[in-house]
Amino acid sequence: MISRRSFLKTTGTASLAMGVGINTIIGNGIADSATVSFNDLTQNLPNLNDKDFIARQEMARRWLGKLKIDALFVEGGVNMKYFMDTDWWMSERMFGFVLSPDHDPIWICPAFEMKRAKELIRFGQDIRIWEEHESPYKLLLGIMKDIGKAGGKLGVGPNVRNFITEGIRNDTNINLVNGAPVTENTRAIKTEKELQYMEVANHITKLAYRDAFAQLSEGMSSGELSGFISEAHTKYGASGGGFALFGAASAFPHGTKERRPLRDGDIILVDGGCSVNGYRSDVTRTIVFGKASKKQREVFEVVREAHGAAFSIISKGLPCREADMAARKVVEKAGYGAGYKTFVHRLGHGIGMEGHEFPYLVGNNWLKMQPGMTFTNEPGIYLYGEFGVRIEDSFVVTENGYHVFGEMKSTSIEAPFG
Repeated sequence: MISRRSFLKTTGTASLAMGVGINTIIGNGIADSATVSFNDLTQNLPNLNDKDFIARQEMARRWLGKLKIDALFVEGGVNMKYFMDTDWWMSERMFGFVLSPDHDPIWICPAFEMKRAKELIRFGQDIRIWEEHESPYKLLLGIMKDIGKAGGKLGVGPNVRNFITEGIRNDTNINLVNGAPVTENTRAIKTEKELQYMEVANHITKLAYRDAFAQLSEGMSSGELSGFISEAHTKYGASGGGFALFGAASAFPHGTKERRPLRDGDIILVDGGCSVNGYRSDVTRTIVFGKASKKQREVFEVVREAHGAAFSIISKGLPCREADMAARKVVEKAGYGAGYKTFVHRLGHGIGMEGHEFPYLVGNNWLKMQPGMTFTNEPGIYLYGEFGVRIEDSFVVTENGYHVFGEMKSTSIEAPFG
Protein backbone atom coordinates (compact mmCIF):
# COMPACT_ATOMS: atom_id res chain seq x y z
CA MET A 1 0.00 0.00 0.00
CA ILE A 2 1.37 3.41 -0.95
CA SER A 3 1.60 5.94 1.87
CA ARG A 4 0.47 9.54 1.65
CA ARG A 5 4.07 10.71 2.16
CA SER A 6 5.43 8.66 -0.76
CA PHE A 7 2.46 9.71 -2.90
CA LEU A 8 3.22 13.38 -2.34
CA LYS A 9 6.86 12.82 -3.26
CA THR A 10 5.98 11.27 -6.62
CA THR A 11 3.03 13.42 -7.69
CA GLY A 12 2.94 17.14 -8.22
CA THR A 13 0.13 19.42 -7.17
CA ALA A 14 -1.00 19.73 -10.78
CA SER A 15 -1.82 16.05 -10.91
CA LEU A 16 -4.45 16.56 -8.24
CA ALA A 17 -6.49 18.66 -10.63
CA MET A 18 -7.73 15.39 -12.09
CA GLY A 19 -7.75 16.53 -15.69
CA VAL A 20 -9.96 14.89 -18.27
CA GLY A 21 -8.72 13.37 -21.51
CA ILE A 22 -11.90 12.16 -23.15
CA ASN A 23 -10.07 11.33 -26.38
CA THR A 24 -7.96 8.87 -24.43
CA ILE A 25 -11.11 7.30 -23.03
CA ILE A 26 -12.71 6.94 -26.44
CA GLY A 27 -9.39 5.81 -27.88
CA ASN A 28 -9.19 2.97 -25.38
CA GLY A 29 -12.44 2.12 -26.99
CA ILE A 30 -15.43 -0.05 -26.49
CA ALA A 31 -16.01 -2.67 -29.13
CA ASP A 32 -18.50 -1.52 -31.73
CA SER A 33 -21.92 -2.95 -30.97
CA ALA A 34 -22.01 -4.67 -34.35
CA THR A 35 -18.94 -6.74 -33.46
CA VAL A 36 -20.03 -7.72 -29.97
CA SER A 37 -21.29 -11.27 -29.44
CA PHE A 38 -22.60 -10.94 -25.91
CA ASN A 39 -19.10 -10.29 -24.60
CA ASP A 40 -18.29 -8.91 -21.20
CA LEU A 41 -17.61 -5.28 -22.08
CA THR A 42 -16.22 -4.61 -18.62
CA GLN A 43 -13.09 -6.66 -19.28
CA ASN A 44 -9.72 -4.92 -19.54
CA LEU A 45 -10.84 -1.80 -17.70
CA PRO A 46 -8.15 -0.31 -15.43
CA ASN A 47 -8.65 -0.81 -11.71
CA LEU A 48 -8.51 1.91 -9.09
CA ASN A 49 -5.30 1.72 -7.07
CA ASP A 50 -3.86 3.29 -3.92
CA LYS A 51 -2.70 6.36 -5.80
CA ASP A 52 -6.27 7.03 -6.97
CA PHE A 53 -7.65 6.96 -3.44
CA ILE A 54 -4.85 9.07 -1.98
CA ALA A 55 -5.38 11.61 -4.78
CA ARG A 56 -9.02 11.84 -3.73
CA GLN A 57 -8.01 12.36 -0.11
CA GLU A 58 -5.57 15.09 -1.15
CA MET A 59 -8.23 16.84 -3.19
CA ALA A 60 -10.56 16.79 -0.17
CA ARG A 61 -7.76 18.27 1.95
CA ARG A 62 -7.43 21.10 -0.57
CA TRP A 63 -11.15 21.77 -0.31
CA LEU A 64 -10.94 21.76 3.49
CA GLY A 65 -8.32 24.48 3.18
CA LYS A 66 -10.33 26.51 0.67
CA LEU A 67 -13.45 26.33 2.82
CA LYS A 68 -11.56 26.94 6.09
CA ILE A 69 -12.84 23.71 7.66
CA ASP A 70 -10.41 22.03 10.05
CA ALA A 71 -11.46 18.40 9.56
CA LEU A 72 -14.12 16.22 7.94
CA PHE A 73 -16.03 13.33 9.53
CA VAL A 74 -17.46 10.62 7.25
CA GLU A 75 -19.34 7.46 8.23
CA GLY A 76 -20.16 4.34 6.20
CA GLY A 77 -21.65 4.69 2.74
CA VAL A 78 -20.66 5.99 -0.67
CA ASN A 79 -18.26 8.64 0.60
CA MET A 80 -16.34 6.15 2.74
CA LYS A 81 -16.01 3.89 -0.30
CA TYR A 82 -14.99 6.82 -2.50
CA PHE A 83 -12.25 8.17 -0.24
CA MET A 84 -11.03 5.04 1.59
CA ASP A 85 -12.12 2.05 -0.51
CA THR A 86 -13.78 0.73 2.65
CA ASP A 87 -17.26 -0.79 2.76
CA TRP A 88 -18.99 -0.68 6.14
CA TRP A 89 -22.60 -1.29 7.01
CA MET A 90 -24.75 1.49 8.48
CA SER A 91 -25.75 0.25 11.92
CA GLU A 92 -26.78 2.00 15.14
CA ARG A 93 -23.10 2.09 16.15
CA MET A 94 -20.89 4.95 15.04
CA PHE A 95 -18.03 3.98 12.73
CA GLY A 96 -16.18 6.45 10.55
CA PHE A 97 -13.04 8.45 9.88
CA VAL A 98 -11.75 11.97 10.36
CA LEU A 99 -9.77 13.53 7.52
CA SER A 100 -7.72 16.66 8.17
CA PRO A 101 -5.26 18.70 6.07
CA ASP A 102 -2.01 17.61 7.72
CA HIS A 103 -2.68 14.16 9.18
CA ASP A 104 -3.44 10.65 8.02
CA PRO A 105 -7.08 9.51 8.48
CA ILE A 106 -8.07 8.72 12.06
CA TRP A 107 -10.81 6.14 12.60
CA ILE A 108 -13.50 5.69 15.25
CA CYS A 109 -14.63 2.08 15.72
CA PRO A 110 -16.68 -0.03 18.17
CA ALA A 111 -14.18 -1.97 20.28
CA PHE A 112 -15.58 -5.39 19.40
CA GLU A 113 -15.28 -4.59 15.67
CA MET A 114 -11.59 -3.69 15.88
CA LYS A 115 -10.20 -6.86 14.31
CA ARG A 116 -12.71 -6.68 11.45
CA ALA A 117 -11.94 -3.01 10.91
CA LYS A 118 -8.21 -3.74 10.64
CA GLU A 119 -8.99 -6.21 7.86
CA LEU A 120 -10.84 -3.56 5.86
CA ILE A 121 -9.09 -0.27 6.60
CA ARG A 122 -6.43 0.50 3.99
CA PHE A 123 -5.57 4.11 4.75
CA GLY A 124 -4.72 5.34 8.25
CA GLN A 125 -3.36 3.28 11.14
CA ASP A 126 -4.84 5.27 14.05
CA ILE A 127 -8.05 3.47 15.07
CA ARG A 128 -9.74 4.72 18.25
CA ILE A 129 -12.23 2.42 19.93
CA TRP A 130 -15.21 2.78 22.24
CA GLU A 131 -16.90 0.18 24.41
CA GLU A 132 -20.65 -0.39 24.35
CA HIS A 133 -21.32 1.73 27.45
CA GLU A 134 -19.15 4.63 26.27
CA SER A 135 -19.88 7.63 24.06
CA PRO A 136 -18.13 7.38 20.68
CA TYR A 137 -18.76 11.07 20.09
CA LYS A 138 -16.33 12.13 22.80
CA LEU A 139 -13.51 10.49 20.87
CA LEU A 140 -13.83 13.34 18.39
CA LEU A 141 -12.71 15.78 21.10
CA GLY A 142 -9.41 13.92 21.43
CA ILE A 143 -8.97 13.74 17.68
CA MET A 144 -9.54 17.46 17.21
CA LYS A 145 -7.05 18.18 20.00
CA ASP A 146 -4.44 15.81 18.58
CA ILE A 147 -4.58 17.39 15.13
CA GLY A 148 -4.14 20.79 16.75
CA LYS A 149 -7.67 21.99 16.08
CA ALA A 150 -9.37 21.86 19.48
CA GLY A 151 -12.31 24.23 19.24
CA GLY A 152 -12.06 24.21 15.45
CA LYS A 153 -14.63 23.43 12.76
CA LEU A 154 -15.55 19.80 12.05
CA GLY A 155 -17.33 19.28 8.76
CA VAL A 156 -19.96 16.55 8.75
CA GLY A 157 -20.32 14.51 5.58
CA PRO A 158 -23.72 14.72 3.85
CA ASN A 159 -24.67 11.10 4.51
CA VAL A 160 -23.89 11.21 8.26
CA ARG A 161 -27.13 10.33 10.01
CA ASN A 162 -28.99 12.70 12.31
CA PHE A 163 -28.54 10.63 15.49
CA ILE A 164 -24.78 10.90 15.07
CA THR A 165 -24.74 14.67 14.52
CA GLU A 166 -27.09 15.12 17.47
CA GLY A 167 -24.91 12.83 19.58
CA ILE A 168 -21.84 14.96 18.77
CA ARG A 169 -23.74 18.12 19.70
CA ASN A 170 -25.06 16.68 22.94
CA ASP A 171 -21.82 15.07 24.16
CA THR A 172 -19.24 17.59 22.96
CA ASN A 173 -18.71 21.28 22.34
CA ILE A 174 -17.36 20.68 18.84
CA ASN A 175 -18.28 23.31 16.26
CA LEU A 176 -20.08 21.27 13.59
CA VAL A 177 -20.40 22.65 10.06
CA ASN A 178 -21.69 21.31 6.75
CA GLY A 179 -19.05 19.10 5.14
CA ALA A 180 -21.01 18.45 1.95
CA PRO A 181 -19.10 21.07 -0.09
CA VAL A 182 -15.90 19.10 0.55
CA THR A 183 -17.22 15.72 -0.58
CA GLU A 184 -19.38 17.09 -3.39
CA ASN A 185 -16.73 19.30 -4.96
CA THR A 186 -14.15 16.51 -4.76
CA ARG A 187 -16.44 13.95 -6.37
CA ALA A 188 -17.86 16.32 -9.00
CA ILE A 189 -14.78 16.23 -11.24
CA LYS A 190 -14.27 12.72 -12.58
CA THR A 191 -10.91 11.18 -13.43
CA GLU A 192 -10.16 9.39 -16.68
CA LYS A 193 -10.68 6.00 -15.03
CA GLU A 194 -14.05 7.05 -13.65
CA LEU A 195 -15.09 8.34 -17.07
CA GLN A 196 -14.07 5.06 -18.68
CA TYR A 197 -16.31 3.15 -16.25
CA MET A 198 -19.22 5.45 -17.07
CA GLU A 199 -18.60 5.19 -20.81
CA VAL A 200 -18.80 1.42 -20.63
CA ALA A 201 -21.79 1.41 -18.26
CA ASN A 202 -23.85 3.67 -20.53
CA HIS A 203 -22.88 1.74 -23.65
CA ILE A 204 -23.99 -1.48 -21.99
CA THR A 205 -27.35 -0.02 -20.99
CA LYS A 206 -28.02 1.19 -24.52
CA LEU A 207 -27.10 -2.18 -25.97
CA ALA A 208 -29.34 -3.86 -23.39
CA TYR A 209 -32.31 -1.68 -24.38
CA ARG A 210 -31.66 -2.37 -28.04
CA ASP A 211 -31.63 -6.12 -27.46
CA ALA A 212 -34.74 -5.98 -25.25
CA PHE A 213 -36.68 -3.92 -27.80
CA ALA A 214 -36.03 -6.66 -30.37
CA GLN A 215 -38.15 -8.98 -28.21
CA LEU A 216 -41.28 -6.80 -27.99
CA SER A 217 -44.58 -8.53 -28.64
CA GLU A 218 -48.21 -7.55 -28.26
CA GLY A 219 -49.67 -8.62 -24.93
CA MET A 220 -46.37 -8.75 -23.07
CA SER A 221 -46.19 -7.14 -19.65
CA SER A 222 -43.94 -4.29 -18.59
CA GLY A 223 -42.35 -6.73 -16.14
CA GLU A 224 -41.40 -9.03 -18.99
CA LEU A 225 -39.68 -6.17 -20.83
CA SER A 226 -37.85 -5.20 -17.64
CA GLY A 227 -36.70 -8.80 -17.35
CA PHE A 228 -35.29 -8.76 -20.88
CA ILE A 229 -33.42 -5.54 -20.06
CA SER A 230 -31.86 -7.09 -16.94
CA GLU A 231 -30.86 -10.24 -18.83
CA ALA A 232 -29.22 -8.19 -21.57
CA HIS A 233 -27.21 -6.17 -19.04
CA THR A 234 -25.90 -9.43 -17.63
CA LYS A 235 -24.85 -10.62 -21.10
CA TYR A 236 -22.66 -7.56 -21.47
CA GLY A 237 -21.04 -7.95 -18.07
CA ALA A 238 -22.97 -5.64 -15.75
CA SER A 239 -25.70 -5.91 -13.17
CA GLY A 240 -28.49 -3.56 -14.11
CA GLY A 241 -32.02 -3.11 -15.34
CA GLY A 242 -34.80 -0.66 -15.92
CA PHE A 243 -38.50 -0.02 -15.52
CA ALA A 244 -40.83 -0.01 -18.51
CA LEU A 245 -44.02 2.03 -18.92
CA PHE A 246 -46.66 1.38 -21.59
CA GLY A 247 -49.26 3.76 -22.98
CA ALA A 248 -50.82 6.18 -20.51
CA ALA A 249 -48.50 4.92 -17.76
CA SER A 250 -45.63 6.66 -19.54
CA ALA A 251 -47.10 10.02 -18.46
CA PHE A 252 -45.92 9.22 -14.91
CA PRO A 253 -42.19 10.11 -14.93
CA HIS A 254 -41.29 7.37 -12.44
CA GLY A 255 -44.17 5.03 -13.10
CA THR A 256 -47.57 4.18 -11.66
CA LYS A 257 -49.13 1.17 -9.96
CA GLU A 258 -51.48 0.78 -12.95
CA ARG A 259 -50.38 -2.01 -15.30
CA ARG A 260 -51.73 -3.40 -18.55
CA PRO A 261 -50.36 -5.50 -21.43
CA LEU A 262 -48.65 -3.91 -24.42
CA ARG A 263 -50.95 -2.87 -27.25
CA ASP A 264 -50.39 -1.76 -30.82
CA GLY A 265 -49.72 1.98 -30.95
CA ASP A 266 -48.50 2.22 -27.33
CA ILE A 267 -45.71 4.54 -26.32
CA ILE A 268 -43.00 2.55 -24.52
CA LEU A 269 -40.77 4.48 -22.10
CA VAL A 270 -37.87 2.69 -20.42
CA ASP A 271 -35.54 4.19 -17.82
CA GLY A 272 -32.67 2.48 -16.02
CA GLY A 273 -29.00 1.75 -15.88
CA CYS A 274 -26.22 -0.36 -14.44
CA SER A 275 -23.01 -0.11 -12.46
CA VAL A 276 -19.48 -0.74 -13.76
CA ASN A 277 -16.71 -0.69 -11.15
CA GLY A 278 -19.06 1.28 -8.91
CA TYR A 279 -20.01 3.93 -11.50
CA ARG A 280 -23.52 4.35 -12.82
CA SER A 281 -25.26 4.73 -16.15
CA ASP A 282 -28.65 6.36 -16.60
CA VAL A 283 -30.50 6.16 -19.91
CA THR A 284 -34.11 6.73 -21.00
CA ARG A 285 -35.54 5.84 -24.39
CA THR A 286 -39.05 6.32 -25.78
CA ILE A 287 -40.39 4.38 -28.76
CA VAL A 288 -43.78 3.31 -30.13
CA PHE A 289 -44.90 -0.28 -30.52
CA GLY A 290 -46.29 -0.22 -34.05
CA LYS A 291 -46.87 3.00 -35.94
CA ALA A 292 -46.57 6.34 -34.15
CA SER A 293 -49.55 8.68 -34.24
CA LYS A 294 -49.20 12.26 -35.43
CA LYS A 295 -49.34 13.56 -31.85
CA GLN A 296 -46.85 11.01 -30.52
CA ARG A 297 -44.44 11.96 -33.26
CA GLU A 298 -44.97 15.68 -32.64
CA VAL A 299 -44.32 15.43 -28.90
CA PHE A 300 -41.28 13.23 -29.47
CA GLU A 301 -39.78 15.77 -31.86
CA VAL A 302 -40.29 18.60 -29.34
CA VAL A 303 -38.51 16.58 -26.66
CA ARG A 304 -35.72 15.65 -29.07
CA GLU A 305 -35.30 19.33 -29.96
CA ALA A 306 -35.20 20.26 -26.26
CA HIS A 307 -32.59 17.56 -25.67
CA GLY A 308 -30.51 18.98 -28.52
CA ALA A 309 -30.99 22.58 -27.39
CA ALA A 310 -29.46 21.79 -24.02
CA PHE A 311 -26.52 19.99 -25.62
CA SER A 312 -25.96 22.82 -28.08
CA ILE A 313 -24.86 25.20 -25.31
CA ILE A 314 -22.99 22.80 -22.99
CA SER A 315 -19.51 24.20 -22.41
CA LYS A 316 -17.09 24.80 -19.58
CA GLY A 317 -18.09 27.90 -17.62
CA LEU A 318 -21.79 27.59 -18.47
CA PRO A 319 -24.04 28.03 -15.42
CA CYS A 320 -25.94 24.78 -14.86
CA ARG A 321 -29.26 26.62 -14.93
CA GLU A 322 -28.75 27.70 -18.54
CA ALA A 323 -29.01 24.14 -19.86
CA ASP A 324 -32.33 23.66 -18.05
CA MET A 325 -33.64 26.95 -19.40
CA ALA A 326 -32.59 26.17 -22.99
CA ALA A 327 -34.56 22.91 -23.00
CA ARG A 328 -37.58 24.46 -21.27
CA LYS A 329 -37.79 27.28 -23.84
CA VAL A 330 -38.21 24.73 -26.64
CA VAL A 331 -41.10 23.03 -24.83
CA GLU A 332 -42.80 26.35 -24.12
CA LYS A 333 -42.35 27.63 -27.69
CA ALA A 334 -43.94 24.44 -29.03
CA GLY A 335 -47.10 25.21 -27.03
CA TYR A 336 -46.73 22.69 -24.22
CA GLY A 337 -46.76 25.24 -21.43
CA ALA A 338 -44.27 27.30 -19.47
CA GLY A 339 -42.40 26.28 -16.37
CA TYR A 340 -43.23 22.81 -15.11
CA LYS A 341 -46.67 22.44 -16.74
CA THR A 342 -45.78 19.42 -18.89
CA PHE A 343 -41.98 19.34 -18.50
CA VAL A 344 -42.49 18.56 -14.83
CA HIS A 345 -38.95 18.01 -13.54
CA ARG A 346 -35.48 19.56 -13.80
CA LEU A 347 -33.40 18.88 -16.90
CA GLY A 348 -30.88 16.62 -15.22
CA HIS A 349 -28.71 15.56 -12.32
CA GLY A 350 -25.12 14.74 -11.60
CA ILE A 351 -24.16 11.09 -11.89
CA GLY A 352 -21.21 8.98 -10.80
CA MET A 353 -21.06 6.50 -7.94
CA GLU A 354 -24.68 7.44 -7.25
CA GLY A 355 -27.41 7.58 -9.85
CA HIS A 356 -28.36 11.06 -8.63
CA GLU A 357 -25.65 13.24 -7.12
CA PHE A 358 -24.28 16.79 -7.05
CA PRO A 359 -24.48 18.97 -9.14
CA TYR A 360 -27.94 19.45 -10.73
CA LEU A 361 -29.17 21.02 -13.98
CA VAL A 362 -32.00 23.06 -12.51
CA GLY A 363 -33.19 26.64 -12.83
CA ASN A 364 -31.75 27.96 -9.57
CA ASN A 365 -28.24 26.47 -9.91
CA TRP A 366 -25.69 29.09 -10.96
CA LEU A 367 -22.72 26.73 -10.51
CA LYS A 368 -20.48 26.87 -13.57
CA MET A 369 -19.77 23.65 -15.42
CA GLN A 370 -16.20 22.38 -15.39
CA PRO A 371 -14.50 19.73 -17.53
CA GLY A 372 -14.96 16.38 -15.88
CA MET A 373 -18.41 17.12 -14.46
CA THR A 374 -20.94 14.47 -15.43
CA PHE A 375 -24.68 14.93 -15.81
CA THR A 376 -27.84 13.58 -17.39
CA ASN A 377 -29.77 15.48 -20.05
CA GLU A 378 -33.36 14.24 -19.80
CA PRO A 379 -36.13 16.56 -20.94
CA GLY A 380 -39.66 15.18 -21.05
CA ILE A 381 -43.27 16.05 -21.82
CA TYR A 382 -45.96 14.26 -19.80
CA LEU A 383 -49.62 14.36 -20.82
CA TYR A 384 -51.60 12.58 -18.11
CA GLY A 385 -54.30 10.34 -19.53
CA GLU A 386 -52.44 10.09 -22.84
CA PHE A 387 -48.69 9.36 -22.81
CA GLY A 388 -45.28 10.74 -21.88
CA VAL A 389 -42.00 11.10 -23.75
CA ARG A 390 -38.51 11.40 -22.27
CA ILE A 391 -35.05 11.11 -23.82
CA GLU A 392 -32.07 10.76 -21.48
CA ASP A 393 -28.35 10.51 -22.09
CA SER A 394 -25.52 10.87 -19.59
CA PHE A 395 -22.60 13.06 -20.61
CA VAL A 396 -19.34 14.64 -19.46
CA VAL A 397 -18.35 18.27 -19.89
CA THR A 398 -15.06 18.54 -21.81
CA GLU A 399 -12.61 21.34 -22.62
CA ASN A 400 -14.35 21.85 -25.96
CA GLY A 401 -17.98 21.02 -25.18
CA TYR A 402 -19.30 17.64 -24.11
CA HIS A 403 -19.23 13.91 -24.82
CA VAL A 404 -22.27 11.63 -24.65
CA PHE A 405 -21.45 8.44 -22.77
CA GLY A 406 -22.02 5.34 -24.87
CA GLU A 407 -22.92 7.42 -27.95
CA MET A 408 -26.00 5.84 -29.70
CA LYS A 409 -28.10 9.02 -29.41
CA SER A 410 -31.81 8.87 -30.23
CA THR A 411 -32.42 10.45 -33.65
CA SER A 412 -36.12 9.70 -34.16
CA ILE A 413 -38.99 7.81 -32.54
CA GLU A 414 -38.13 4.89 -34.84
CA ALA A 415 -34.36 5.14 -34.24
CA PRO A 416 -33.77 5.24 -30.47
CA PHE A 417 -30.05 4.47 -30.87
CA GLY A 418 -29.17 6.51 -33.91
